[in-house]
Amino acid sequence: METRILIAGFGGQGILFLGKYLAAIGMALDRQVSWLPSYGPEMRGGTAQCGVILADTAIGSPLVEEPDILAAMNNPSFAAFEGAVKPGGSLYYDPAFVPEDARTRSDIAYLPVPAAQASEDESLKGLANMIMAGALLKSLPEVTADVIEAAMKKTVPERKKEMFDANMRAVALGYAF
Repeated sequence: METRILIAGFGGQGILFLGKYLAAIGMALDRQVSWLPSYGPEMRGGTAQCGVILADTAIGSPLVEEPDILAAMNNPSFAAFEGAVKPGGSLYYDPAFVPEDARTRSDIAYLPVPAAQASEDESLKGLANMIMAGALLKSLPEVTADVIEAAMKKTVPERKKEMFDANMRAVALGYAF
């Protein structure tokens, strides 16, 4: 089994951290993992995307050209990658940035996750990415609370350890959507 995930948005939205966290989830599940970040030279405000592959067997290429799952954190990313999602795949998006009429396909599942609004409402400013991560984790049925916590411990750097609890709250909030 192989799951190809593409996360896309603006630099500064935590796209690469979200991808790194999903890769840590894969490692905690003892899966083969690929994490391939890509961002424009502008960093904050520029484009950012990250491909993550979780597999039971060796991964031949780290490129995610036809994702099973797309997480679009803004409208330009939604527009750029919606067509690449594999038929039968899932497209998670934040309705604060993507209008409902942007949907163009009938062969994929569209899953709105109000991550930006929830991060403001729940005093989790800057953690919309982790709310989106929590929503994505529902598509990986083997993920348990222990795996979620172990991966977070590996992903949050020591210099930001005070963010651990907030990140865990954000993931739990997203998982509840």
